[in-house]
Amino acid sequence: MSIDVAAVKNYLLDLQQRICAGLEQEESGACFVQDVWQREVGGGGGITRVLENGAVFEKGGVNFSHVLGGAMPASATAHRPELAGRAFEAMGVSLVIHPRNPYVPTSHANVRFFVARKEGEPDVWWFGGGYDLTPYYGFDEDCQHWHRTAKAACDPFGETVYPDYKRWCDDYFYLKHRHEQRGAGGLFFDDLNSWGFEKSFAFMQAVGNSYLPAYQPIVNRCKNIAYSEREREFQLYRRGRYVEYNLVYDRGTLFGLQTGGRTESILMSLPPQVAWRYDWQPEPGTPEAKLYSDYIVVRDWA
Repeated sequence: MSIDVAAVKNYLLDLQQRICAGLEQEESGACFVQDVWQREVGGGGGITRVLENGAVFEKGGVNFSHVLGGAMPASATAHRPELAGRAFEAMGVSLVIHPRNPYVPTSHANVRFFVARKEGEPDVWWFGGGYDLTPYYGFDEDCQHWHRTAKAACDPFGETVYPDYKRWCDDYFYLKHRHEQRGAGGLFFDDLNSWGFEKSFAFMQAVGNSYLPAYQPIVNRCKNIAYSEREREFQLYRRGRYVEYNLVYDRGTLFGLQTGGRTESILMSLPPQVAWRYDWQPEPGTPEAKLYSDYIVVRDWA
């Protein structure tokens, strides 16, 4: 079965450009700055685009990377031990957007393509990706829009695709040490090759192309909602969960660090400001308590 690595790379570069352009439409002056980098170990490089100190987005990073290495790292072979020792080629677009207004949720998206190679054996390739929403003050209509857009992207590929990958997202973005969902969920998929290259690539594109239609209307609707220091403090507190997840559990973060990746690009997902409080609990009946009871729980939103 032939694979077209160049076509995947061209798509990812175009996706990065389109997402940055769409997010900049919600800003009032700030824009993404570009940092082109080369990987010293193994080969490859990438393009990191970062927006900081915007009126709408306090920090946002949209990263393209294309890296090669001599041996798959432990984070990539833990659930596929048969790939240990293979050389690899990996490319993807990964983004995290941290809005300034606490009523605008944080969002994360990633689409990626891996090829694992071993002399004398067929290449092993797969696609992965998805996106998830992390509200601080949730709105039903936003979560419904997010999930219905995700479902519409999945439906042409089979009626079980959305529920399966929605469930995988709920399971993956779970903070075991907190017994909490990270957010309101979305999609997560990995190791996708059973459909063949063309259909698998088409699905990755459907997911990537649906991110902006899922997120941008939420930003536009919520970015001008008035807020006080109370909401800001809760946002910073909840961002702590985001940091905990990314540094303890996230496969992409671990993969990048274990393969000698570019630290600045790997850790661009972390928010610019964050706070922790000892054993803090929301007061019953407050909007903060509603986040825990209504939004960072597994629900059928679509």
